[in-house]
Amino acid sequence: MVIGKLYLVATPIGNLEDITYRAVRVLKEAGLIACEDTRHTRGLLDHYGIDRPTISYHEHNETGRTPDLIARLKGGQSIAVVSDAGTPLISDPGYRLVNQALAEGIEVVPIPGPSAILAALTASGLPTDAFHFGGFLPAKTSQRRKTLEAVREFDCSLVFYETPHRILEALEDVAAVLGERPIVLTRELTKMHEEFLRGTAAEVLERLRERPSIKGEMTLVIGKPVAAIASGISIPDAVNALIAGGMPRMDAMKTVARERGLSKREVYAALEKSY
Repeated sequence: MVIGKLYLVATPIGNLEDITYRAVRVLKEAGLIACEDTRHTRGLLDHYGIDRPTISYHEHNETGRTPDLIARLKGGQSIAVVSDAGTPLISDPGYRLVNQALAEGIEVVPIPGPSAILAALTASGLPTDAFHFGGFLPAKTSQRRKTLEAVREFDCSLVFYETPHRILEALEDVAAVLGERPIVLTRELTKMHEEFLRGTAAEVLERLRERPSIKGEMTLVIGKPVAAIASGISIPDAVNALIAGGMPRMDAMKTVARERGLSKREVYAALEKSY
């Protein structure tokens, strides 16, 4: 008996042109497309002339619908799983289906493509050699701060998703727990109003508070720990360590000056003497 394959298809996070030829082909050939929101995915399918049956598969019906999808796969039907945007299973449903499919001996095939995490990280200007992705930050302040405390000493960039209605409170907690680290807040990646806000959490927070409203999908990238401001190391070493952590040179100079009670001119003079 022929068993169907389970395809995990990455779809655009905004711009509909950001889809691979392979993804379009797989969607056209799939016996069924399992969508987080069938209405949302229909726009993408119509854009590429894909006329295949769809079925909803989201966090509220994932448990109940998984056995049916497994039965379809075992019956020979191939199924493509898509989320509303980006790569399936990343802060989206699908884990139960993939886990069960593997347990049943069903082949799971990833069709890679767009990811808000990688798009934000690579364009942030912050270190990309290692990073920690923490999904969505908790909604409650106490839990959010606990999460940030747990990753405070991680020697890598941190990436989180956040919602517009919680971003101000989240940045307050980032500033309180993680201090003067450089951050980049991305908004509406690949869309018409794509935006990158750079600075410290406190600086970005101040700019957002000046806006009448805050909208759009957001990804927050936080630089490495600012561990080099201890008074026991030289001013040039402190500045260079901040730059190595992803902070722009001028911001690094300002940070060291502020932490040591110096003027920016004094920090600049110390740097000049070191060259």
